[in-house]
Amino acid sequence: METRRRRPLSSTALALSLLGTLVLTSVMTPARAAAHVRISNLSVFLNDYDVTVTVVLFDAIPDSLHESIHTGIAAHVRYYVELWQYARFGVDRRLQVRTVERQLTYNVLTKEYKITALKGEAREPILTKDLREAQRMISELRVGQIAPVVALDRQELYYVRARSDVSLGGVNSWFARMTGEAEETPWVQSSLLTPVRNQ
Repeated sequence: METRRRRPLSSTALALSLLGTLVLTSVMTPARAAAHVRISNLSVFLNDYDVTVTVVLFDAIPDSLHESIHTGIAAHVRYYVELWQYARFGVDRRLQVRTVERQLTYNVLTKEYKITALKGEAREPILTKDLREAQRMISELRVGQIAPVVALDRQELYYVRARSDVSLGGVNSWFARMTGEAEETPWVQSSLLTPVRNQ
């Protein structure tokens, strides 16, 4: 009698765990399939004075966030830029880190998009009524003065890494990415660079 009672319970528990796995997989799959945010251009310039990095983020405001933005929820775009020194026979050394955060809000009354710099750059807020123009302005980043070139050794090699994330309300968590309220790019790395200084 006892063994007969235990079998249905274990079968039920197994069925519930399989059902839970199936539901979790079906919820996670659309969010991953919809992920299109990526860094499409990373350029590094080493002139006589400093290291300058430009980044272009493709599809900076994904379609999945448009409805939330138009109801008044702000979208945040963060950029992470790092300067590394390459080590031929050891561990690479990170020299500088720069984080830039911007916010995109929509005013329902004036039907205007506003881009505000929150961290890492000083610029006036930008207003536009065109979503494409707002996406273009929030997706182009130029970070100057990451490091003075005179502080870099001409005999060493350097590279820059960059990544970005986009989120509603500035929350980039595992759950927000699973539900489609946040997306992030993988790290993108430049080629190895040698500082050149004119004498």
